[in-house]
Formats: sequence, structure tokens, C-alpha cells
Amino acid sequence: MTMTGLSAVEARDRMASGALSAVDYMRGCLDRIAATDGEIQAFEWFDADFALRQAEGADQHRKSGRPIGPLHGLPVALKDVIDTRGIPTANGTQVDAGRVPEHDAVIVEKLRAAGAIIIGKTVTTELAFMHPSKTRNPVNPAHTPGGSSSGSAAAVAAGMVPLAVGTQTGGSVIRPAAYCGITGFLPSTGSIPRTGVLTQSPTLDRLGVFARSVEDAAMLAEVLFGHDDLDKATAPAPFPRLLSVASAAVPVRPQFAFVRTPYWDKATEACQQALEELVDELGEGCFEPVLPEAFGEAASVRERINLAEMAKCYHRYRRDGADQLSLRLSEALERGGKVTAHDYIAALDWPDYLYSALDAVFQRCDAILTPAAPGSAPKGLESTGDPVFNGIWTLCGTPAITLPLFADEDGMPMGVQLVGPRGGDARLLRTARWLVKHIETDGQGD
Repeated sequence: MTMTGLSAVEARDRMASGALSAVDYMRGCLDRIAATDGEIQAFEWFDADFALRQAEGADQHRKSGRPIGPLHGLPVALKDVIDTRGIPTANGTQVDAGRVPEHDAVIVEKLRAAGAIIIGKTVTTELAFMHPSKTRNPVNPAHTPGGSSSGSAAAVAAGMVPLAVGTQTGGSVIRPAAYCGITGFLPSTGSIPRTGVLTQSPTLDRLGVFARSVEDAAMLAEVLFGHDDLDKATAPAPFPRLLSVASAAVPVRPQFAFVRTPYWDKATEACQQALEELVDELGEGCFEPVLPEAFGEAASVRERINLAEMAKCYHRYRRDGADQLSLRLSEALERGGKVTAHDYIAALDWPDYLYSALDAVFQRCDAILTPAAPGSAPKGLESTGDPVFNGIWTLCGTPAITLPLFADEDGMPMGVQLVGPRGGDARLLRTARWLVKHIETDGQGD
């Protein structure tokens, strides 16, 4: 196994013990970037010398005998909507070209304190919306990698980095992770502070992580969780033990609720068949609840909130750089500006209203089982795919994770999405790990 083939947890443990140097591990990542990023184009900003200097500093720190952090020596890539002190952060738009923040985002401070190495900034779609970026899908470059966290998903999937961070307002973590064949984890609303991250929709915006396993995702997310006075969505809470819980054996076999959602007809035949076969395999460990008809309006409600808040938050882009915005974004901002105050305020009541129905489902299961996307990544680069199977969960503030359990007839990945109750992030991760092991061992579980 090559160094970059190690799981992030394994690499972290080897570097902590001195069995592997941060410099050697970083060189493995740099070699992989040099070999693949010319075609995939996952990185917006990258400096190999800067990355190596950070790795050298990590090795010197460990040799000094001082305590090391929980992410010691691990390279982490950041979506280019996350502010990094002294490193360009252009938010995927020419309007912000050349912008270099003076301060790190709160999560960047957390990463540095944990010993992580900021290896580079990954490509985002324009202002984290839906206009496609230059990034290609590592599995097949003729297909979209998804969006808006396209570069973060592609960099992890291609083995360039073990870990990456992205954002989701509609389906921008779960969908690209599913399309690229990796694990994408979106924690509950309010879990990770957003200060220093581009604001598109304060109600909906969340940070999420990309990794190649559930355990790796748990390790990264655990470091990012926390309270920040400047982000009113966060609140003081006990330090989460995501990795230890995710790695533990389940006390009893998990129970799943198979939710097709009102948008089941948008799923491809291959996606529908794969999910139904998994449900059959789970047998009595899975039941199918019926969601209230109101869930059929969830996609339009989420979009209404998104567009109205985006029109406000992106006002300066229309004012200062309207001629540099894509037609897709310009039209979305125009639509958002036409949402009435009555309709917007009414839409804000929907997350808790819908979640009250989900709460009854969660009383009977450990996780909801549902598609991560309508199918595999669409061929062509004109679209980032449809977030229709993500919007409900984004709107409701629930944690979600996609697992690369299936592939279509052409070998393109298809993700399975698990959704947990608000605040049930650790339990969701443990359930996700159980499902992965269950599939790997032909139904024997762990």
C-alpha cells in the first residue's frame, strides 16, 4: 500500500508515532497532485513549497516532544469559499479575483491548532451556486464531479489529499461525494461555525467534510465542531466524540427507515434498483414510512429561502460586478429579489414543521436510508447534477452522510445517503460504519 493509500486515521497514527514523517506523507500527496490534477483540475490555489514547509514544521514539532494535535501532519484541502490568511480566496468568481483575506476562518484556526496542514484551496462553482466549474470527475473526466464543492470531492476521490472541507446549501457536499465515489458527511445545523466562510444563505449554509471512510470523516468533523459567538447558529455543547463512537461496535443491529421521498420518480432505474435490493438485504432491519404530503413542497420551500437570502447576501456582487456573473446566477439573484417578505417569512416556519414529522420516524429507527442523488454523475459538464434528494435534509437541519456502496452499469459510483436526527451525528456515523461493514462482509455485520 502506498502512503497516500493509507486511511487518514492510519496516516495520522503513524505520523504521531514517528513511523511516518509528515514530509514523506506530503511528498506522496504532491506526487499524486502532479500526476492527476492537470486533467482533473481540483485545485484553485496550490503551492508545493508552502505545503512542504508546513510538513517540515510538523515533523520538527513532534521531535521537540511537545504535544501534537489530533490531525498532526495531515494535509487538508479547503473549498475556495473558506477564508485563509495570506492565501487567495476568490469564492469562484472573477469579482473576487486577487482577494487575499487578512484572517483565517474559524475552522481554519481549528485545523491549524489540531496540527493539520492546509495543502491548498479547491475549486468551487461560482459563488458556491450551480454554474459548473472547471473540475472533472476523477472516475471519468467526461462526467460532472457535482457541485458546488466540486474540487474538494475530486481531490479526495483522486487520492490527492486524504481530507477536504466543503459547504452545502442545497446538496453541495452529499451530491459531489456520491458522484465521485467517496464519503461525504454533513453535520447537523449549528455544529460547525461558519465565521469566515462565504455566506449564501444563513438559514441553510453548512460546512461538511470529504474523506475515503466513515472513520476519517468523523476524525475531521470532530475537530471542526464547536461554538462561535459570531455564528448564532452554534451553541455551547459538550465536546463531541465522533471518532470513538463511529469506530465502536453497535450495541444492537441498527434499524433503518427507507424513505423514497416525493421525488422517487427522478431517480434512475439503476438507483432505484440498487436501493430496493439493499432494503431487501436488510430485511426486518428496514421499514418504509410514509411521509406527509407536505414533503412534496420541501424542494420549492428550500429554494425560496435560498434565493431570497442569496439575493440579499450577494447584493454587492450584482452592484459591483454584474457583468462578470454567469447568466444562471444572475437569473437566480433576480428571482430571489422577487420573493415577497410574506412568502419568505412563511418559508422559515417549514424546517421545524417538516422535522416534527421526521421526529416520529426517528423514534423507530437509527437512520433514514435514501438516495444521495438521482443516480450516478451525469455525462457532460454543463450541469452539476440535481440536488433534489438533498434539499429536504438541508432544509430540516439533519445530519447526512453518503456512502459509496454502489455503481451503475458503466462503473460510475452511486451513493447511498443516511440521515439522522438533529444532534445525532455520532450515532449516524456509527450506523453508517456498520452498514459499510455489513455490505463488505456480505451481510454478516460486525
